[in-house]
Amino acid sequence: MRAGDRAVALLARGTLGSLRALSWERARAVGERLGDGVRGLGLRRKVAQENLALAFPQWSAAERERVLRAHYRELGRVVAEYAHLDRLARAPLGEVFVETGGIEVLEPLRGRGAILLSGHFSNFELMGGMVGRLNPVDFLVKPLSNPGVEQFIAGRRAAAGVGCISTSEGTRGVYQALAAGRWVAILADQDARQRGLFVPFFGRPASTAVGPARLSLKAGVPIVMGFAVRRPDGRFDLKVEGPLEVTRPEAPDAVLRLTAHHVAVLEAQVRARPELWFWLHRRWKTRAPAGGTADAARTGGEPA
Repeated sequence: MRAGDRAVALLARGTLGSLRALSWERARAVGERLGDGVRGLGLRRKVAQENLALAFPQWSAAERERVLRAHYRELGRVVAEYAHLDRLARAPLGEVFVETGGIEVLEPLRGRGAILLSGHFSNFELMGGMVGRLNPVDFLVKPLSNPGVEQFIAGRRAAAGVGCISTSEGTRGVYQALAAGRWVAILADQDARQRGLFVPFFGRPASTAVGPARLSLKAGVPIVMGFAVRRPDGRFDLKVEGPLEVTRPEAPDAVLRLTAHHVAVLEAQVRARPELWFWLHRRWKTRAPAGGTADAARTGGEPA
């Protein structure tokens, strides 16, 4: 490991170690201040402002700035919560997660392979840990460039009861997990460039990873959407929707229709709580070609 990577890894461990010594409530408060500081530095602030203007053109600049301020604070809370991930994932119902709407749809899927689909929406890692109480869950992840930080984050996930499948394994690891009756958690809400399919997101064509829909149809496993929705007091409600289905799954456009379906479900959640979604990414970066779609190459979705 390079000296710079080692220093960053030690800093990450030390910072999260300090946050772990605090209560969850105090750690969240520190995270909020961290988020305010990052916003003040202007880190990807212009990108987020442009995205909010595209998604909510009817809003005033002041309203979009209010959401953006709340969003940076939410990012800080989520970072701080990594220090407590194992404790939060295993806490009794009511302490961290209050309501679990739709969780009954997961009961028939226990012991069966399924795709747990979400987006970069509040603490998605904690959502996976909560759902993992019902059935083993593996996140599809793209390894970080810093091996020391990657090892540390993987350890936090493991402590929360969540496994990892590296994108470097291709789809082999995903199919093996599904065949073993595990649920594979995938995030599919970032720009997929020319490899994706273009489907509507806030009324604009957005290049979206085809992997989740293709995996679902090819492996014959359902897609279930899951979200951790932050309450005003800092706790969460778990929202589960699905299984998502399309008519004529054997049709050539089934992957496109299923992709559009899960993106529409995500959009509804973002519209309801816009401050919880990750606005710092250029979601509409790739322009749709003249035909309105892009050739869909194989991809496992956007990793966590």
